[in-house]
Amino acid sequence: MKNLKIKLLPLLLFIAGNSFAQQTPAPEQTRPVTIVGATAHIGNGEIIENSVIIFENGKLTTVAEANSTSRNYPGTIIDAGGKHVYPGFIAPNSTLGLVEIDAVPQSDDEDELGEILPHVRSIIAYNAESQVVESMRANGVLIGQITPRGGRISGTSSIVQFDAWNWEDAVLKEDDGIHVNWPNSFRRGRWWRDEDPGIKINEDYQENVMQISDFFKDAKAYLAGPRDHKNLPFEAMENIFSGDQNVYIHADGEKEIIDILAFKKEQKLDDVVLVGGYDAYKIADQLKAGNVAVLVGRVHETPNLEDQDYDLPYKMAGLLNDKGILVGLETSGDMERMNSRNLPFYAGTVVAFGTDKEEALKMITSNTAKILGIDSTMGTLEAGKDATLFISEGDALDMRTNKLTKAYVQGRDISLESHQTELAKRYGDKVEQNKSN
Repeated sequence: MKNLKIKLLPLLLFIAGNSFAQQTPAPEQTRPVTIVGATAHIGNGEIIENSVIIFENGKLTTVAEANSTSRNYPGTIIDAGGKHVYPGFIAPNSTLGLVEIDAVPQSDDEDELGEILPHVRSIIAYNAESQVVESMRANGVLIGQITPRGGRISGTSSIVQFDAWNWEDAVLKEDDGIHVNWPNSFRRGRWWRDEDPGIKINEDYQENVMQISDFFKDAKAYLAGPRDHKNLPFEAMENIFSGDQNVYIHADGEKEIIDILAFKKEQKLDDVVLVGGYDAYKIADQLKAGNVAVLVGRVHETPNLEDQDYDLPYKMAGLLNDKGILVGLETSGDMERMNSRNLPFYAGTVVAFGTDKEEALKMITSNTAKILGIDSTMGTLEAGKDATLFISEGDALDMRTNKLTKAYVQGRDISLESHQTELAKRYGDKVEQNKSN
C-alpha cells in the first residue's frame, strides 16, 4: 500500500497541476505603448485626471496631462477614457510560490529545519509557475516579497514580479533582507502538558531574546576576524551590518516592540522594519523617532482582545500613518497565499475607516517600494521607472470596480487569465446554457 501511494502521488500532482495550464509569460516589449485619457493614480499621492502615459523598452517615458503635450502619440494607442491606471500593487512578507497545496508536503517549501538560518534563501525555492501566483495578477498584484517562515531567523526574502519562466527571470531584488521572528513575552498554556490553557508569562522570553542578540554579536566578531573556518550563517550577516540589507522583525506586542527598538540601538542597525506590529500604535512616537517602518498585519481581522475597538485592525494603518510612520500593508495569516489577491481591498478598508484614498494606495505601492528598497524602479508612475502598471475599469481599491482590462510588467503585456477565470467562464457558459434550455 505504501509503494502504491508513492507511485500515485506524482500522477495526482501531475493531473492537478495540468488541469489548467499556466499562462505563458509575455514576450519583451517591442514597440511603444501609449495610454490616453485615464485617471492616473501616480502612487505618491498625486492624481492626473486626464493623463497620457507612454512607455517603451519596458520603461515609462511620459506621465503627464494629456492636454499638456502636442506630440504625436507613438506605438500602440489605448483609449482609456473613463478608466483608471495604477502602478502594480506590491505584496510584502508573502509565501507565494513557496507553497502550492498546503495538504501536499512535497509542494510546501516555506520552512527549513533549524532555528538560526540567515543563509537560507527563499528565492531558490520560488515556483514561478505557481497557479496561485498567477491568480494575483487579475487584481493588480504584480510584485511580491517572497519570504521564508519558521525558526528564530527564517532566512532571506527576495522581491519578484509575477510573470516569469523561472525564479531567475522573476527576481527584481535578490536577498533584500533577513527575517527575525521575535519571541513572545506571553504564551498560552500547553494543554498536552496538563497546563492551564490560558495566557501566561513566557519564562523563556529573555533567554530567547539573548539568543538573537548573541548571534548578532558573534556574527560581528566572526566577520571582523580572520575567518579561518567558514561559517555560512555568520557570513550571511555581512550585508546586514553594512546596511545593504534590511532586518525584518516580526512581532506584535508592545513590550516586544519596545525591546526591538532597544535591540536596534544596541546592534547599531539602520534598516529595521517591523512586520505585523499589532500594538505599534501604542508606541508610534517611539517608532517614528527610531525611524522604523511598519508592514501592518492583515487588515481583515478581528481584534485580539475583547476590550479593543471592533475596528482596530481596520484603522491601524491609518493611526500609524497619521503619526508620520512609513506604512505598508501585508497579508500573512490564515490562507495567506490565496488571500494575497485581496491586498487592494485591504487598502480599500483602510480608506473606509478614515484614511485618504491616495494615502492608502501608497501603502501598497510607493510606501512598500521604499520599505523594500525598490522605489528607484517600482511603486509609482514616473518617467524612468519600470512600466509595471495596469488599467482598471474603476476604482481598484473597491472589489466591485476592480476590473482589469490590461496589465504590464516591465512593459510586457501580460495575461490576466488564470485557472480561476477559466473556471468562471466554464461555469458561466453552463449557466447560460441552462437558461436557454
